[in-house]
Amino acid sequence: MYLRLRWKWGAIALLFIFLISCNPIVNKSSNLTVSAAASLQQVMTEIQQAYIATQPNVRIIYNFGSSGSLQQQIEQGANVDIFISAGTQQMNALADKGLIIADTRKNLLTNQIVLIVPKGNQGISGFQDLASDRITKVAIGEPNSVPVGKYAKEVLTRFKIFEQVENKLIFAKDTRQVLNYVETENVDAGVVYLTDAKSSNLVDIVATASNSFHSPVVYPIAVIKNSKNTIAAKDFIQFLDSKAARSIYNKYGFNKPNVEANK
Repeated sequence: MYLRLRWKWGAIALLFIFLISCNPIVNKSSNLTVSAAASLQQVMTEIQQAYIATQPNVRIIYNFGSSGSLQQQIEQGANVDIFISAGTQQMNALADKGLIIADTRKNLLTNQIVLIVPKGNQGISGFQDLASDRITKVAIGEPNSVPVGKYAKEVLTRFKIFEQVENKLIFAKDTRQVLNYVETENVDAGVVYLTDAKSSNLVDIVATASNSFHSPVVYPIAVIKNSKNTIAAKDFIQFLDSKAARSIYNKYGFNKPNVEANK
């Protein structure tokens, strides 16, 4: 009887060791390609360092860009494991085509829309000032493909000044380019995310758009259906919901959403 019990528990122990050894997160090197909105570049770079401290065998490869461009790359078969968009439109498009694993989708972060000017510029104090003849160039993201541009257009429309400023608009490929245009004083003002503005000491925030003036600014995340590293991808998404990750988000000005993404 004693020998049989020893054999039984020994077999269980061996099975446990075998299962651990088969876990690709712990013992097998994995490369995760994460396509993420340009506005996430700084925060996700720091998140990467925190994650690899817990999972040293997982290498995170980021591809930052406008959400619309990243969506198109995935649709064209790019090798991507995780997509983080700056808007629901791009994630919805992939979901409609069956390109994401539906039960991995959630809203990861939220942000705010702000109006910025070059440091020290005193000529603009709010969105409505953009209609003034004194203002000749205003940078926003391309509304049809760049979420921050879509939000900017919604805000300007809500203030009933979009038609007045339309011929002044300089369209950028992503929010980081809008920020650069303002930093280098190539434009009088720009509309970006709060987190972008906080990352620069070359711009001033002169106004924050009310959340009621634009669609909710959320960052949905999901694992891509063709991912060859779904276990590692799901583990990374779980880490992005951790207390350690939340403290990094707060540092950069991001917030966690109160509701899950629509499936």
